[in-house]
Amino acid sequence: MQIKNFADIESWKEAREFVKIIYDVTLNSQLSRDYGLKDQIRRASVSIMSNIAEGFDSGSDKSFINFLRISYRSASEVESLLIVLLDLHYIDKAEYEVINERIVRIKKFIGGFIKYLKSTLTN
Repeated sequence: MQIKNFADIESWKEAREFVKIIYDVTLNSQLSRDYGLKDQIRRASVSIMSNIAEGFDSGSDKSFINFLRISYRSASEVESLLIVLLDLHYIDKAEYEVINERIVRIKKFIGGFIKYLKSTLTN
């Protein structure tokens, strides 16, 4: 299947669902008052899907790979911020594990897509 729109990309779909999870989590009454942390994790999670979309329309696979790398780094930022949420008791261990599993999955999708695109550049 040829990808015709960024919304067809599996990692973008996963990131879209993840954004909803993060917004739900940040509605927690305690965390909702921690404006800096709440905004940072929201922005980083939105950045994941936004960079996939922007990269798709960037005009070349090489440029797309660069945007995917940014998206991957945003996912790493979210992964780190989830630990902060856990440490500050904004989420419990069980919630952390479920959410962290999702971000790790997204990183695997993005990493696999980068690997695939790189292989098409050398052929």
